[in-house]
Amino acid sequence: MLPHPGSPPVRWRVAPGYVSYPQALAEMDRLAEAIAAGNEDELVWLLEHPPLYTAGTSARPEDLVDGQRFPIFQSGRGGQFTYHGPGQRVAYVMLDLKRRAPDVRRYVAALEEWLIRSLAAFNVRGERREDRVGVWVRRPFREGEGEDKIAAIGIRVRRWVTMHGVSLNVEPDLAHFTGIVPCGVRDHGVTSLVDLGLPVSMEDVDLALRREFEAVFGPTVAD
Repeated sequence: MLPHPGSPPVRWRVAPGYVSYPQALAEMDRLAEAIAAGNEDELVWLLEHPPLYTAGTSARPEDLVDGQRFPIFQSGRGGQFTYHGPGQRVAYVMLDLKRRAPDVRRYVAALEEWLIRSLAAFNVRGERREDRVGVWVRRPFREGEGEDKIAAIGIRVRRWVTMHGVSLNVEPDLAHFTGIVPCGVRDHGVTSLVDLGLPVSMEDVDLALRREFEAVFGPTVAD
């Protein structure tokens, strides 16, 4: 999903420490308006949040298992409940689809492709599923062949500028996911790169994410 020829590179920002969810929402709102108005270039913002749950526009009350465990935020993105926390790389992607292709389904497929290619850099085979969004890995060594979710996707599009984005589980505390039914999926689990036996650093993941983002979406420049 490359930009039109002559478009400026996408700014690439990596936040130190933890970013609060309200702060992230406010910054995304500001940036999306500026990008839509032509006053800012596109941006990918990589960060980590402190432990929290977010509710998408399709979140169901029965999927909140433990509402007292962590703060809960209404996100405004599509989808259901999800968890964010330390050890999980969140990438907020603010692209102007008018500069690319005004096609939301194509954009979601491009996000999946980006994650799948990034996982392949660590010899992990990520897969799509027709009936649920995100990226999945098979777990044949569990009792019966199963699969777990390793990356989630949740987006919002306003004036053809994308907001929210993806989260990739590098080394989060997987027990933190038990306070919700992640993305409303009850029949499958959640995994991470470290859970798969790959002790990679967040820096390693960021390098793979940037390289594969450029392959799918075009050049970047440090913000």
